[in-house]
Amino acid sequence: MKKFLIAIFAVFLAVPGFADVNKSHVQKAEKYLNSVTGLAGDFIQTSNGKVAKGLFAMLRPGRVRLDYTNAKIQLISDGTDLYFFDKSLDQITTVPLTSTPAGILVRKKIDLQNADIVVSDTFEGDKTFALTMHLRDNKGLGHMTVVFDKSPVKLKSWTVVDATGASTDVVFRNLKTKTDFDKNYFQIGRHKTVSNAGMDDFYN
Repeated sequence: MKKFLIAIFAVFLAVPGFADVNKSHVQKAEKYLNSVTGLAGDFIQTSNGKVAKGLFAMLRPGRVRLDYTNAKIQLISDGTDLYFFDKSLDQITTVPLTSTPAGILVRKKIDLQNADIVVSDTFEGDKTFALTMHLRDNKGLGHMTVVFDKSPVKLKSWTVVDATGASTDVVFRNLKTKTDFDKNYFQIGRHKTVSNAGMDDFYN
């Protein structure tokens, strides 16, 4: 369970850059993402044949929270780091937010055309369009595809593929604009922590 949950966030993004890119789709996605301050709704996650459900929230810049309803697991970003909280063990593992796909979507300013994010491919359906993206100069380590509804433009889902080819799909439902989260909504209280460097400490 822990492995495929962390896979949503804990990979750098990279794919070959030879596909056709629709600049109009890139511009629409960028405009939408920069217009969104906060969102809240439900999600369904699928990975390795396992399905997980829960509540999703984000608040730009930098804050994300996923509460899993069928597992004692929580993912929270406070704007600097992403915390994987295993409630059954009262244990937290951290990864830098800048090294995650979630970090791209909740930046203060999202630039999909000229910054360190490379959009390598775009796709179009009847009611949706999608962008495949990666972090520049990190090829071979994974990539992310984000799907948007067309009218109105709205976040629909994302898929993360890691360096081994393992895929994690997250579909969002009932997303609504929300910014009035409680002051400590994107914080975790005092618990035993295992850092990504393997050292124990405490996060307050």
